[in-house]
Amino acid sequence: MKHPQAIPHPLARWLMLLALTVSTNAAQAQAPQAAVPAAPPASPSVASVPSDVMGANLFTGAFSKQGASHFNPDYKIGIGDQIHIRVWGAVTLDAIVPVDPRGQIFIPNAGPIGVMGVKNAELQQHVERALAQTFKSNVHSYTSLASAQPVRVFVGGFVQRPGLYNGTSLDSLLHFLDQAGGIDPERGTFLGVQVRRGSNTRASVSLYDFVFGGVMPLVQLADGDVIFVPPRQSTVRVSGLAANAKRFEFTGQQHSLGQLKAMAKPRAEATHVRITRNTGPVRNVESYPLNTATDVALHNGDEVEFTADKKPGTITVRVEGEHSNPQEYVLPYGTRMRALLDKIEPGPNADTASIQLFRQSVKQRQKELLATSLRSLETAMLTARSGSSDEARLRKDEADLTLQWIERAKQVEPLGQVQIAQNANKGNMLLENGDILRIPRNDSLVLVSGEVLFPNAVAFEPQLRLRDYIRLSGGYTQSADASRVVIARRDGRFEQVDTDRWLPSGDVYAGDQVLVLPEVDEKNRQFWKDMTQIIYQIAVSAKVVFGF
Repeated sequence: MKHPQAIPHPLARWLMLLALTVSTNAAQAQAPQAAVPAAPPASPSVASVPSDVMGANLFTGAFSKQGASHFNPDYKIGIGDQIHIRVWGAVTLDAIVPVDPRGQIFIPNAGPIGVMGVKNAELQQHVERALAQTFKSNVHSYTSLASAQPVRVFVGGFVQRPGLYNGTSLDSLLHFLDQAGGIDPERGTFLGVQVRRGSNTRASVSLYDFVFGGVMPLVQLADGDVIFVPPRQSTVRVSGLAANAKRFEFTGQQHSLGQLKAMAKPRAEATHVRITRNTGPVRNVESYPLNTATDVALHNGDEVEFTADKKPGTITVRVEGEHSNPQEYVLPYGTRMRALLDKIEPGPNADTASIQLFRQSVKQRQKELLATSLRSLETAMLTARSGSSDEARLRKDEADLTLQWIERAKQVEPLGQVQIAQNANKGNMLLENGDILRIPRNDSLVLVSGEVLFPNAVAFEPQLRLRDYIRLSGGYTQSADASRVVIARRDGRFEQVDTDRWLPSGDVYAGDQVLVLPEVDEKNRQFWKDMTQIIYQIAVSAKVVFGF
């Protein structure tokens, strides 16, 4: 059974008619004025995909954009070019005339003038001489190239989108290659891009000359020319300490390391080069000093890595706090703590019994341990299961809050403090580059922070106990955990105290820091044990209380 044809609503018919009229007018308004067909819509650049091939970043779409006409003095006038000529005096003329198929332009009262093959820089003088043969006096002229001839150029070989592309004879090779999506970095060559006219190869262009030297030969293209990209040649991959850690192409079967260095630009800290030979069934690795390996031969498929093989000579250690010596020390590698301590003269207010050491490697290790704990908690939150839909909603809300807390906790920076003050053998400890030795001051203060109403610094009094310092700071907040109070000693030691006990242990001394940790609700937090442990870990490594 045939369905009856639907009758359009009058308003729908009017909208369809309006759309058809607008599209027809727009098409007529945008009709090309020259003989060049409209360029196809630009496709997304394939070169936007990251590639390690040197030169692949040339083709991002920037060269394919149509720019204004530019003056090229070596450009040779060809058929189809538009010449702007002005004549004044006894004869007046202001016109743009085309170069006809015979290579001539026609000027009224003067006749045809041959301009085919004349260089752009010589066009003015050439036309002046021709006019002087007809007009003996009182005639002046000015001639310039108005626009180059439109051309259609074939781009083929190992490019992303082979095809026929529009442009002008003034456009560069890169303009047409970029329209074709650029050279395929895995198959095409960057060293010998050919320009063909019929059976003849008019030019062979190396894009490395442009990348490394800024040299781009201006090959004048004509309608029907072919830009052909041959297969890729031999390659060497560069990695390590190099400014241009890319894959480089070279001609022939052999290349020297000196030539590669000029392109790869090893960094100043590079001292050696490691070459992995991938030719044949055996994979061999060779190593050479960088300053003597200029003539080492490279082959197709080799991998070159620039490395630094430097022996540590000196280290820098900083001494801060209460002392009267320089703060920066340059010491031989392998120096022990005793040699540095012997150089330091403590000040009158120095607390030499609580000397502090902060080390970058310890800080990094503390940060890695904290990140591991946070990742484990995050994984547990995201993979937890619920027994009912109501429980699932509660767990989701709890997970959202906990994940926000985890993101904040990731920003905490540990101090990297090493406990050395009470170590009898601290003089034998080897120093590391970047160590900070701090001699604290006897300031007779006790810092109270965390879950107290008024975090504050309280003057030390020998008769005061831990509870007294907490009371002087306003007492606990509602979210405080009285069973988990941490006393951070000035020398890096920690002590956890349960103030809920009748006789809590933990004496407080001048310079201590009291950290009252927050309580994690066991009933409302599914992973309260993990969170409690992380809170304690942050307090110990960074001396901060990180609550919810």
